[in-house]
Amino acid sequence: MTATPVPGRSVRGSKAGRPLMAALDLLGRRWALRLLWELRDGPLGARALRACSDDMSSSVLYERLRELLEAGLIQQTDRREYELTTIGRALGDAIEPLGKWAEHWSKARQASSRC
Repeated sequence: MTATPVPGRSVRGSKAGRPLMAALDLLGRRWALRLLWELRDGPLGARALRACSDDMSSSVLYERLRELLEAGLIQQTDRREYELTTIGRALGDAIEPLGKWAEHWSKARQASSRC
């Protein structure tokens, strides 16, 4: 088990744990962004998260949930469901411009492949 990437702790790409590098390390882990995406509309239990995440393995699911909990992006409710924290919700706002760029990129690729 590897340590959860957090600012100030050595991560891939930064021995000093620069905040951006810690975020990229955490969010670049398989399924991390997908879990955050699935929680955008409200709390879900582990079984529901697994089902809407293409039935990822339970070991990976619980590892990612542990990391996202430790990083402070999600929290557990009294009903043992997972939900985004305030900082987890802010991530959605932060990556919205990337989503817009990706749509532009996709359209540009489609246009260039028609030539």
